[in-house]
Amino acid sequence: MSRVILKGFIIVLPNDLAEVKDELDNHIQLTRSETGCLIFKVTQDALNLCRFDVYEEFVDEAAFQAHQARVKSSRWGEITVNVERNYTVTYLGT
Repeated sequence: MSRVILKGFIIVLPNDLAEVKDELDNHIQLTRSETGCLIFKVTQDALNLCRFDVYEEFVDEAAFQAHQARVKSSRWGEITVNVERNYTVTYLGT
């Protein structure tokens, strides 16, 4: 089983910023309650308010893929469809 780590950032369009910020707490809460989620952090950059740093850890690929599928069909997925995503995904063997 390999742990999956995603880290990077998203850039939100200025016109979408208020809606993204309004939904962020719900997105974090839902993700942290998912089976297999070990760590989930999204923080707004202090200097560039349209940038959000992202760090995620899941127990394995199945948990990570389940998270990705849930997000695509969620409110968060709807309102972030136009964000620029800059991620790296790492697989750590156990």
